Amino acid sequence: MANGKLAVQRLSDTIAHEFERRILDGALKPGDRLQPERELAAELGVSRPSLREALQKLVSKGLLQSRQGGGTYVTDRLDVGFTDPWHDMLAQHPNIQADLLEFRGMLECEAASLAAQRATEADLLRIGDTFAQVESLFAQGTSPEVLEQQVKADLAFHQAIAEAAHNVMFGHLTASLFRVINDHIDRNLRHLRRQDGDWLKLRDQHRAIWDGIRNRDPAAASAAVRAHIDFVRESMVARARHEERESRARVARRLTKPGLGRELGESDAGVP
Repeated sequence: MANGKLAVQRLSDTIAHEFERRILDGALKPGDRLQPERELAAELGVSRPSLREALQKLVSKGLLQSRQGGGTYVTDRLDVGFTDPWHDMLAQHPNIQADLLEFRGMLECEAASLAAQRATEADLLRIGDTFAQVESLFAQGTSPEVLEQQVKADLAFHQAIAEAAHNVMFGHLTASLFRVINDHIDRNLRHLRRQDGDWLKLRDQHRAIWDGIRNRDPAAASAAVRAHIDFVRESMVARARHEERESRARVARRLTKPGLGRELGESDAGVP
């Protein structure tokens, strides 16, 4: 009996290890719902009690979440500890944006280089699909709904490249980073959309990245990402200057507004 229990324990550990591997590889992503227990047991060739025990181990670790009557889902625990504090830090200290962009450049340049070397046919198909989505949305208008979709498509394109690098750290770090800078990317796209020339450059940069990867040219892919990040950095500086000018203009308008003296506490005669 003791040996039988030990065998079951080892099997449940093996099953749990397999699910951890799928989560790390990105085959299972945060929010994904697992197949029904019966289907999973048949797929893995294990008993349902062993599977149930393995899933419970992962629930206790915080990697899976069971919902009453709603199945079992992958949580975002691997990422949430990184992203939660950084959202507030980025909002309170805008200067950090430059550091995040620098880190993003190092991360994505290497990811694109590795993707050009390691991407499977399935990876290339996925990257190609996300690129086509980016192209299609860039050709559309600037309504809030379209811009929101453009941000999502842009992030999906870069995330597909990170996962095609076939290094689990690239995939998870990139996903975490994009959760942090989502608002930053949204503001940059809104700024760039005002200038047709800048918008076309942005479109061409994505195409150059895609061409480098599908042509299996690591140096070209990395260089294209570097050019893209440098362009985004210049855009970020230009946007900051634009916002500063608009802020000054608003202040100037308030200072010349009739009746401002009363708002500032002055008497009708203008004497403090």
